Amino acid sequence: MIKAIALLGEYTPTFPPHISTDAAIRHARNLLNVEVAVDWVSTEDISPTLFEQYSGIWVAPGSPYKSMELTLWAIRYARENKIPCFGTCGGFQHMVIEYARNVLGFKDAQHAEYDPYASSLFISQLACSLAGREMQLNFAPDSQVAAIYGSLSAKEHYYCNFGVNPDCIDELKQGPLNVSGADAEGEIRVIEHPDHPFFIGTLFVPQARSAPEGPHPLVTAFLEAVVRS
Repeated sequence: MIKAIALLGEYTPTFPPHISTDAAIRHARNLLNVEVAVDWVSTEDISPTLFEQYSGIWVAPGSPYKSMELTLWAIRYARENKIPCFGTCGGFQHMVIEYARNVLGFKDAQHAEYDPYASSLFISQLACSLAGREMQLNFAPDSQVAAIYGSLSAKEHYYCNFGVNPDCIDELKQGPLNVSGADAEGEIRVIEHPDHPFFIGTLFVPQARSAPEGPHPLVTAFLEAVVRS
């Protein structure tokens, strides 16, 4: 049986992060020599049968999504049922919202891109846009992401204007979700769930640094998790 991945987002063939997402999967698939089918699925088309068809989800860059609620449903289902879930850029942001609402109990947790005046903004507009920037990251020792990289640091590319609201960092750290990567200023850039085969979100876009001769380790690890599932 061929495994399949759903790329959740509003696919735009000229959008650089979407181009690099497709390419990064090809790179990792070739490295692993595995057959993994890949489909872009608009968030408004997410249905209860999604996980009958797909063994993993990658919540892609490019928010706001057409359906925030269906996206959050898919993330929650993957988290609770230990289905591989990877979120980059906007995907990371929505993983934070889902976790704040359904694990930490902040039912009104919101994203500034959808409602900038919400009373409980877990994702807010960055004071300084990261779009087009490369920045150094530090990973927590003994974290899953550090093991995947084989390093405690890396330089990665960003394509975003939103991130974790600094006022909500203490709340975000109250539950089991781990903050496993931060930039030089200590801002949250990577999250992971310790009791899950692969539940990792990155504010950066690792796919942008993938190459045929050097598939990105996070993308490769995600595909490996999907194949094992």
